[in-house]
Amino acid sequence: MKANTNKQIIKEKSSKKVANFLEKTGLHKKDFAEMIGVTLSYVYNLIDETIPFSTRNTTIERIATVMEIEPEEFEEYKIPQEPILIDASVEFLKNNLAAKKLSVINFLKSFPRKKRLDAVDILRGALPLPIDFKELALIGQILDLSSEDIYPIWENRVKQVLELGGMNIYSNSNLINSMFECAKKVIQYNE
Repeated sequence: MKANTNKQIIKEKSSKKVANFLEKTGLHKKDFAEMIGVTLSYVYNLIDETIPFSTRNTTIERIATVMEIEPEEFEEYKIPQEPILIDASVEFLKNNLAAKKLSVINFLKSFPRKKRLDAVDILRGALPLPIDFKELALIGQILDLSSEDIYPIWENRVKQVLELGGMNIYSNSNLINSMFECAKKVIQYNE
């Protein structure tokens, strides 16, 4: 008798996948709700299947980021027409997370509660890195990175903001270089 090679793969329901993840990791539902930007009651209703699983890409991408999986693993996810561009500095942070063997959950728990959602959105490529050096330094501290590691990321981020604001950083290179030389002195002074 010939084996049936056309067996349908039964996917785990999205709500069940989330419930199993929370149980496996021991992540409190309240923390999970804060990390993905929803209410605690929404998480309970989602897990209990009182409400349908979200079809909002933003919510699904946040859930996937926290779970460290691809959003496509949820059948409700609609692949965006425009590709998501992940900045090189975000890739640098993700690589450091992996190198330090730090889970996304533990990374997020290192932030003050009000900053966790922003950190999720940075990791999923929806928010740029902060321009505030102290906020970047906090990320660096969590990843055990020095100011020397964080400074080039900050400098590139500031250049991006200046260019987006309409400044030609090449024709203003003397001003830009002076500004960054001053910034380096201040940062070294504070170490």
